[in-house]
Amino acid sequence: MNKSKNKILLKIFVWLIAEIILNFVGLDDLADYSEYIFEKNLVMINTL
Repeated sequence: MNKSKNKILLKIFVWLIAEIILNFVGLDDLADYSEYIFEKNLVMINTL
């Protein structure tokens, strides 16, 4: 249980740092758009 909690906290920490860096550089919108495209493809696959 403790390992899964640490893994989740690590993922959140990495995501947060990535968001801060991308926002500082000005690429946050690009990253959000790529996430939108990826999720759109997943939804299309799940509905088939």
